Amino acid sequence: MFPKPKPLLVPNTYAYESEPMVKATGFREYDARWLFGKEINLMGIQALGMGLGALIAELGQKQEIVTGHDFRGYSASIKYALMTGLMAAGCKVHDIGLAVTPMAYFAQFDLDVPCVAMVTASHNDNGWTGVKMGASKPLTFGPDEMTRLKEIVLNAEFKNKAGGSYQFHENYPARYIADLTNRPKLKRKLKVVVACGNGTAGAFAPQVMEAIGCEVIPLDTELDHTFPKYNPNPEDMEMLHAIRDAVLEHKADVGLGFDGDGDRCGVVDNTGEEIFADKVGVMLARDMSAVHKDATFVVDVKSTGLFVTDPVLQKQNAKTTYWKTGHSYMKRRTNELKALAGFEKSGHFFFNAPVGRGYDDGLVSAIAICEMMDRAPGKTMADLKEALPKTWSSPTMSPHCADETKYGVVAAVVKHFEDAQKKGDKVAGQSIRDLVTVNGVRVTCEDGSWGLVRASSNKPELVVVVESPVSEQRMHDMFEAMNVVLRTHPEVGAYNQTI
Repeated sequence: MFPKPKPLLVPNTYAYESEPMVKATGFREYDARWLFGKEINLMGIQALGMGLGALIAELGQKQEIVTGHDFRGYSASIKYALMTGLMAAGCKVHDIGLAVTPMAYFAQFDLDVPCVAMVTASHNDNGWTGVKMGASKPLTFGPDEMTRLKEIVLNAEFKNKAGGSYQFHENYPARYIADLTNRPKLKRKLKVVVACGNGTAGAFAPQVMEAIGCEVIPLDTELDHTFPKYNPNPEDMEMLHAIRDAVLEHKADVGLGFDGDGDRCGVVDNTGEEIFADKVGVMLARDMSAVHKDATFVVDVKSTGLFVTDPVLQKQNAKTTYWKTGHSYMKRRTNELKALAGFEKSGHFFFNAPVGRGYDDGLVSAIAICEMMDRAPGKTMADLKEALPKTWSSPTMSPHCADETKYGVVAAVVKHFEDAQKKGDKVAGQSIRDLVTVNGVRVTCEDGSWGLVRASSNKPELVVVVESPVSEQRMHDMFEAMNVVLRTHPEVGAYNQTI
């Protein structure tokens, strides 16, 4: 028998060392994230492994699983606790060691293993840990699987049995790197800043970009799990500004920034300007739909309206569907629609064949960006960006809101705008043209300016994004209109950044 997990235990006690602690809110919509030590302990991670092993069997899948860990001071110990739980549940565990998340996804295909459990807190601050899981490649868990996993773990519905085993795959990254670089070299000599924020991607990204023919300027590629300069998150302005400075200093063609677990890529052009990932998506969609006729794309609700209104995409007969934010939702939808690619504003890009295997990989994105530039030899990255119709877009802005209250706040905000639309009320001085409520609420006004409010899936935060195709002032008007509604809810705290 294994004890039933407790929601809270006090560190430095007998109970903390002898019972599992698992806070329920760590089970997110499509992965799991906890503050290690405060919300989950090692026995809690072990319970998670047992629960995942039981769920895999319940789903009718072979109990065989790939696991790896990101570069944080405690990730290896968490992985070993997770593996003891998986083996106790009867799973054969394939350990690929230190890895970026997409390396674990690749290993599912390469080793022909159905399931994955990658220990990573992605771009979350130090102190956080988590697991990205899946039982059907290239997909990862969605809300149904996560809800069932939560039930199994918190109720200790384990089905432990003999038969578990362990295999370590020595020097596994070489196989992943060989797969990525087995392609014709770029014809164009590109000078590329490769920024990793001292995160896991630093061990692999520079050599991959060199192998495809780039001249690499490494930036914070040394592994250091204290993240001494900034968090490895290419959505944060601090990292983007560091990339900008390096691009300008070295007169680079492009700056590419990878997040903590390497499944996202941020872009800075040759003038030092950051290009938000949804605009990069439009640029890639233009490039890809010129090569592949009648292409279908999936984009998340945080993304620019240009996917629908861009005249080049219209001329090339490209079709775009807006969908829920979140790597699992987007991956699944891109797979279901057999879309050429899915683009998420956070920088998760999902390329199906012939470019990728359907999972998000920051290095595959980086290669696609370099190949786009290769196909436009007379144009800089800034030229490609400037060719897009002009819009004014905010970064992703996140006001604090507790996990226990954030979904209720968002539901109230959705109702507010639904009522406003019914009554014909104005938003930022204009009538509402369109509401998308597939994930929070995206409010579009008559002039195409829009604002989004949704709950973050992996942090105690809300997510706010605004854009206008008209002017910077209209972008600010939309932010003010969204923020006024949010400020009627005292549970909503300060923003991490604003425009």
